[in-house]
This record gives sequence, structure tokens and C-alpha cells, in this order.
Amino acid sequence: MRILTLEGNQLSGRLPSTIGHSLPNIEYLLLTANNLTGTIPNSITNATKLIVLDLGFNSFSGHILNTFGNLRHLSVLSLLMFGIRLTGNKLYGRIPPCLVLTVLDVSRNQLSGDIPSTIGGRVDLETLSLASNQFQGPIPESVGSLISLESLDLSGNNLSGKIPKLEGEIPVKGSFKNFSTESFFGNYALCGPPKLRVPPCKPDNSKRTKKVPLIVLKYILPPIVSTVLVVITIIMYIRCRNRNTKKSDHEDFLPLAIWRRTSYLDIQRATDEFNECNLLGTSSFGSVYKGTISDGTDVAIKVFNLQLERAFRSFDSECEVLRNVRHRNLIKILSSYSNPDFKALVLEFMPNGSLEKWLYSHNYFLDILERLNIMIDVGSALEYLHNGHSSVHIIHCDLKPTNILLDENMVAHVSDFGIYKLLGEGEDSVRQTMTMATIGYMAPEYGLEGIVSAKCDVYSYGVLLMETFTRKRPTDEMFIGEMSLRRWVKESLPHGLTEVVDANLVREEQAFSAKMDCILSIMDFALDCCMESPDMRINMTDAAAKLKKIKVKFLDDAAATNWRNFHCVSLLTLCVLFLVCACGIRAIVFSRT
Repeated sequence: MRILTLEGNQLSGRLPSTIGHSLPNIEYLLLTANNLTGTIPNSITNATKLIVLDLGFNSFSGHILNTFGNLRHLSVLSLLMFGIRLTGNKLYGRIPPCLVLTVLDVSRNQLSGDIPSTIGGRVDLETLSLASNQFQGPIPESVGSLISLESLDLSGNNLSGKIPKLEGEIPVKGSFKNFSTESFFGNYALCGPPKLRVPPCKPDNSKRTKKVPLIVLKYILPPIVSTVLVVITIIMYIRCRNRNTKKSDHEDFLPLAIWRRTSYLDIQRATDEFNECNLLGTSSFGSVYKGTISDGTDVAIKVFNLQLERAFRSFDSECEVLRNVRHRNLIKILSSYSNPDFKALVLEFMPNGSLEKWLYSHNYFLDILERLNIMIDVGSALEYLHNGHSSVHIIHCDLKPTNILLDENMVAHVSDFGIYKLLGEGEDSVRQTMTMATIGYMAPEYGLEGIVSAKCDVYSYGVLLMETFTRKRPTDEMFIGEMSLRRWVKESLPHGLTEVVDANLVREEQAFSAKMDCILSIMDFALDCCMESPDMRINMTDAAAKLKKIKVKFLDDAAATNWRNFHCVSLLTLCVLFLVCACGIRAIVFSRT
């Protein structure tokens, strides 16, 4: 424990005799304004890390500990600042030998004896309060050596003798402006302005050389150090961010979960009897509801429309696939239910909804990096499905914004395996007699001939990329006749890029050039994914890697731009600080001459 504060209570009794052994690492022990009694345990000085010990306004008695000098970190014996506060007790003895104090306040106790002459050795002392004790004898002349002293209170004692003569320079500011010669009569060691009839002060080069570094350390060095720390922090942030973009792909793969079965009653309760208020959406195979299961977890429940023959096949194939696939960018199945009259899957719930919502809903916005991350997530999921990391090769066949769902951390998860096809080993494609993909995202060979292959997903991925960064649906009313999203983008590059890109992405001028270069690379890459011939399209492994490289380059370019801007500002700031330091030091030197 480092800090214990129990101030202003009604605690009573004695402090434990082993407190210093029990709390060896304590730095702040604040017990002021209670009803504690007894002596201060000797063991407290074994807590050598102690910075603040506040025992004021209690009823402690006994001899004040001479071993307080063992507290080497102690800087203040004080009411308000760091150190030991002993005010308002019944302690007796002598002043403890603490040498590094800035405030010494032991007022309102029963301390006695002479004020030690060694007190003048505490050159950092700013406040000295020995009031209301039983000190006797003269005030030591060494008090005059307390060059940092600002407040001195010796009232309420039995002191005798003469007040030591003053020495040194008479201040010229504050209340000293109104003092006259009589105020300093008889103090021949004083110096100052001629109007006070005292000798002029001789230049003290050694004193000046000590004061100037003190002022430099106190007022000039902190802003310089702060600037350096800000620069270091920004560099570390940039490096950490870039390092995060290079995480190994194995982090994408998750261990297989245990397949769980659920009951119809559980599903009915979770959806509040399939209340329409919980309906998240519908698809060609059924409806999706939000539900809350018995342990309080929010889930998405996909209920299949059994009037469609394809729904039976889709449910069986989905169960087969989802039992085996496990990837951070694929929707995870938590449970299932099946009987001849009702079939449902319980899936993880995505609280941030779909990419469709974030692209087209009011008051929703994704910046360029968020869109890049989402599309990288989608590419990673498709690459996993296509390359047989599970026991089968899978084609999604219906990639679109509504099937891209976002979790609480805005990580994308590909959903709706109701439309996928399963490929056996060695098969390159599957001929389908019925088209089930969505118009606008569908590859030409799929729409015209019903030929399905992994390259169909690559085509849809390219369309989805263009839509994500242009914020134009491929089914927009502007795309009629021969004009399509793909053709519009192709004819606009490179000089008309600003005409097709989502204006919200480049509204801010910060790193504008880096953003435009990044979006141009994305559009070129998307067009490569959307080649008419399947053989001309890249595979998803290369596609996923390509988009990651585009992201890394964008971060590097943006960081370089930001660094150049920050470098200029930093240089200007340092120049200003240098001038301020130079002027400050010059003013100090001239004021002392």
C-alpha cells in the first residue's frame, strides 16, 4: 500500500506499534483531525519511503521522535504540503533532525529547549512555524542563513535575548516600497537603494550563478521538457499504430466452439414470442430476430422459412459448415434447433448493425481507416472460406453491405451463409440452374450462365469495395443502360477521382494527399477484382494481402505528412521557447547588475 488517508473522522485509540513494519512501502499516511492518542510508534520511521505523514489535530503525547531524520524522502514537516504534520498535539522534546524540509510546522505542542543553531542548515526551508511551544533561549543567528525562508512564526514561546541583526539586500517590491530609513536603522549588514541610507549591494557573481540556474530549472526547463515528451509520445503512438497493422494472420483463427442444442421454448422466450419489435431483418430464406437467452446474452436468431424447399437444403448445409468454420470475421453459431416444422440458428449478436446502416443512415459515418479495416476483415473471411481452412471449400455468393455486420469494436463479420455453395475437392466451379445472388453484386458468369466459382466472390468483393468508398449502390438509379458502378468508376480514374469518392472522406484537409492516393489504389484494385473474365481476376488470398499493403502505405504516408507538419510546428515552438529563455536569462542578468 502506498497511500492511506483517514482524515476528518472520529478514530480513537493508539497507532499500532508495528505500523512502520506493516506498511514498509507507504508514502502518504494522512490521519489528521481524529481522536488518536498515545505516543507515535518508533517503527514509523522504518517506513523510509514516507513522503507525507499527517498526524495533526489529534491527542498524541510523549517524546517527539529523533529518528524522524531517517525519513530521507521527507521534504516537509507541514500543515498543507508534503511531510509530517504534528500540529495540535501534546508532544514534547526537541525539533527532529530532518535536513531536507521545505516546511517545518510543529506548532501547538509542548516542545522545549533551545532552537538549535543547526536549523540554519536547512537552506531549502520556506516556512518555519514553532509557535505555541516551550522553546527558550535566544533566536539563533543561523536563522539568517535561511535564504529561502518566506514565513517565520516563533510566537507563544519563552524566547529571550536580542533579535539577530538583519543582513543582505533589502527587497524593493511589495510592502518594502513604503518602508523608510528608520525601518532598518542599526542593521549595518544590510544593503540596498541609496534612499534607505544603506550601502549599495555589491555584485555577487556566485549568488547570481546559483539563482539563474534555479530560475531556468523552475520556469524555463519545464516547457522544453514538455515539448520533448510530446514529440516522443507522438513517435511512440505512430510506431505502435503501424505495428498493430502487421499482426500475424493466425490471430484471425479461433478454436472450435462446442456445438449446443436449444429448445423451441428457449427460442420463443428469447424473442418474446417472435415479437416484431425484435425483428432485425428478412432474407430469401427467412427472418432474423434479436433475442436474449437465459444467461442475459444478446443473440441473433435466424428462423428459416420452411415453405421454401431451398430453406431445408440451406439449413442443413449451414449447420454442416458452421460446425467446422471458426474465424474472427465470420458470424459464429452458438446453437441450433431443428424439427420438421421449425428450424433456427442462434448466432452471435452484432450491436453495431450492418455496413449498409453505416454507409447510408443519417448521422452515421466511417472514416477512411475504418472502411479499410472493414474491407480487410471481409477479405480475410472470404480468403478463409475459399482456401479450405475448414473441411470444405465455401463460396458465399451473396456478398453485400447487409451481410457485413459490425461488433462493438467495429470488427466486421460476414454473415448469411444461406446462399453459399459447397465445393468438393478438386472442383473449380458448380453449375447452378437458379440464380440466388443479389443484382448489382453478381458476377457476369453467375448471372448469365449460373456458373459459380470462388471468382464470383472476388467480383462481388470488388463491387463492395467501390460501393464502400463511393457511397453509391450498384443499383443506384444513375446506373441505367450500359452505365454501371464499375464503368462509372473506371471512366472517372484517375483525374476524376474526386467526382466519385465519398465527399465525406476527404472533407478535412489533414493528410489529403495521402487519402487521395490511398483511395485511387483501392479503386484500381477494385477494378482488378471486377474483371469481366473470371480468369483475369485475382484470388482472395492475393486480394486480402493487397488491401493490407494499401493500408500500411496509407498509414506511412499519413504519418509522414503529420510528422512533417508536426516537425515544422515543433521547430517553431522550440525557436519561440529559445527566444523566451534567452530573453528571460538576459533580463535576469541585467536585473542583478
